Amino acid sequence: MREYKKPELLIPSSNLEVLKAAILYGADAVYIGGEMYGLRAKAKNFSNEDMKAGIEFAHSYGKKVYVTANITAHNEDLSGVRKYFKDLKEIKPDAVIISDPGVFEIAKEEIPEIGIHISTQANNVNYGTYRFWHRMGATRVVSARELSLEEIKSIRENIPDELEIETFIHGAMCIAYSGRCLLSNYFTGRDANRGACTHACRWKYHIVEETRPGEYLPIEENERGTYIFNSKDLCMIEYIPELINAGIDSFKIEGRMKTALYVAAVTRTYRKAIDDFFESPSKYQENIPYYKDEISKCTYRQFTTGFFFQKPDEDAQIYDNNTYVKEYTYLGIINGKNEEGLYELEQRNKFAVGEEIEVMKPDGRNLIVAVKRITDENGEDMDSCPHPKQKIFVDFGIELDIYDILRRKED
Repeated sequence: MREYKKPELLIPSSNLEVLKAAILYGADAVYIGGEMYGLRAKAKNFSNEDMKAGIEFAHSYGKKVYVTANITAHNEDLSGVRKYFKDLKEIKPDAVIISDPGVFEIAKEEIPEIGIHISTQANNVNYGTYRFWHRMGATRVVSARELSLEEIKSIRENIPDELEIETFIHGAMCIAYSGRCLLSNYFTGRDANRGACTHACRWKYHIVEETRPGEYLPIEENERGTYIFNSKDLCMIEYIPELINAGIDSFKIEGRMKTALYVAAVTRTYRKAIDDFFESPSKYQENIPYYKDEISKCTYRQFTTGFFFQKPDEDAQIYDNNTYVKEYTYLGIINGKNEEGLYELEQRNKFAVGEEIEVMKPDGRNLIVAVKRITDENGEDMDSCPHPKQKIFVDFGIELDIYDILRRKED
């Protein structure tokens, strides 16, 4: 019988700053996109230089980096994919994430020394599919989000031990099967399967009957229209034992367009939950209220367990809005210290002298601090920092550390 080891915690990163936060707040591995061939073209993504720096940073902590190349490739993409993989050969990520068989073949030819993971976009819903990809040379397969825990457990029992299962356990849920959506392309000409999704599933919709043009009919009970495709966010923080018992090797968090605050908060919470469970199942159970409280401090759309326990019903959708629940605002991340002893940061949202804010630390502590002083790059005192991404220097009255994250609780 296979003995289940502690699963990998796999975290998304949109840029170098977020990657470093993910590693320092507890990720075992991160997945990132380069400037081409991933499914988050609207994300900032990594230049080759930043990718190299990020991989070196992660490796210095003994962590891994996977690079997405999971578009559905058309003919004109293939020559560029080949060149891209030749660049990756020099950058040396730990694996690439692929969904397209043509792209897979190019990866085998150009980067045979780099692991290949099969994306959820490949619709991986049965153990025969897993076996196929293993024979082709894949080292890991990402399960489709439409699978139950029982189905994943059955897959685990019917595939080689060395073939890893990666599964999304937290984050936004796509309305389309395994993320293969046509809405964005149909409405806007921007192909979700080539990285340009406009999130048309979050738009507001009405039904119009053919013989009554202009007469909007109610969907569900909301006569003003509904966000009928708008899924709740996945959250499995209360079900770590069930995920482990299903034989999942890598717990994957969704969110390559999220802030450092979101990434750090989710990473830190799941890191503690996983570690607590392996230390003592009873400790994990006792701390569930803490995990739930911490995870709710991230932006989210209400939570669901997706397909893991049963087929989602109408309660898994949000019909009256497409906005996030947002309890905290991201203010910035500590980057260093100047000669005066003030902490350097690039502010992300406005805060002011005299205000009390919260500091998130990688070790799990949250500290309330007062803003004593703010100066600009020239050392001039400021009452507040009104300009987004302004470089500022701040006295918080206590000692802080690089990569501590600043946030403010909203009313």
